[in-house]
Amino acid sequence: MHFNSRKLCQLLVDFGDFKRTILCGIQQERENPKELIGKQSLFVVNLKPRSMAGIMSEGIMYDIGYEDGIVPVIAIPEHSVPNGTRLG
Repeated sequence: MHFNSRKLCQLLVDFGDFKRTILCGIQQERENPKELIGKQSLFVVNLKPRSMAGIMSEGIMYDIGYEDGIVPVIAIPEHSVPNGTRLG
């Protein structure tokens, strides 16, 4: 996480065979967004890359709760899985 924004965090995510830059609006949702470093989460990566604040974002990170007005949490696997493991 090294993006200077009040809202967006820039993540470099390791999917095993490839890495992606993903911007997500979690900066204001967490006291310390750096606590996510090293954690696994669920991502969507089969989308067209999108420019946000001049940087290409190559996916979306799932979080739970934002739409319901609660402090969001990230969707994480129950057990550690190899990076890049697909959902389904």
